[in-house]
Amino acid sequence: MNLKEVVGKEAVNYVKDGMIVGLGTGSTVFYFVHALAEKVKEGLNIEMVSTSIQTVELAKSLGLVIKELEEIDHIDLAVDGVDEIDKNFNAIKGGGAALFREKIVADIAEKIIWIFDESKDVEKLGNFNLPVEILPFGYSHTIRKMEKLGLNPVLRLKDGKTLVTDNHNYIVDLHLGYGFNIDEVKNKLADIVGVVEHGLFLNMCDLCISGTPNGAIVIENSNKK
Repeated sequence: MNLKEVVGKEAVNYVKDGMIVGLGTGSTVFYFVHALAEKVKEGLNIEMVSTSIQTVELAKSLGLVIKELEEIDHIDLAVDGVDEIDKNFNAIKGGGAALFREKIVADIAEKIIWIFDESKDVEKLGNFNLPVEILPFGYSHTIRKMEKLGLNPVLRLKDGKTLVTDNHNYIVDLHLGYGFNIDEVKNKLADIVGVVEHGLFLNMCDLCISGTPNGAIVIENSNKK
């Protein structure tokens, strides 16, 4: 059983006719987009925006039409994956280097669903390194500031070269360790010039869909204000 496919198909049940849907990025969202494309072929009428060039290309390959974010005035539902999520619905995202656009879409969306397989469900964050998007201009100085603050930054590479995001920025992965102090790290990052956005998505989702060998489990976030 492919747990990512299970949750991708389950999430489509929350997409209703006439919605504007934000499409996330990553290997789990891959299955959601495929399932969504099947529903559109069957007559589902929706508009879509995307969090990455990668997802735009996937959607177009399946015959879906993606609008630019500036073409819509709201987002009814955003569906995205996570790299880790704890019991308080705090998540780390950005493994696919799309965290900045993902956070913008999530901030606009009226409802947010995180989809993931059960391995991403953790007691505390930190086994997955925290991605931070930074400006290329002066990036070495930004990284040194992070080092001085004890954030253990590592510039992300791809094929031996510095990875460049869809926004033409760089990604630094912070090796913070299991159970790091979320508020402390967030406050330190807020004071660093050159940081564009971080991958802490704190209590943002309305519900989660977790993939297990017994099927998809839907968990409502009772903490969401």
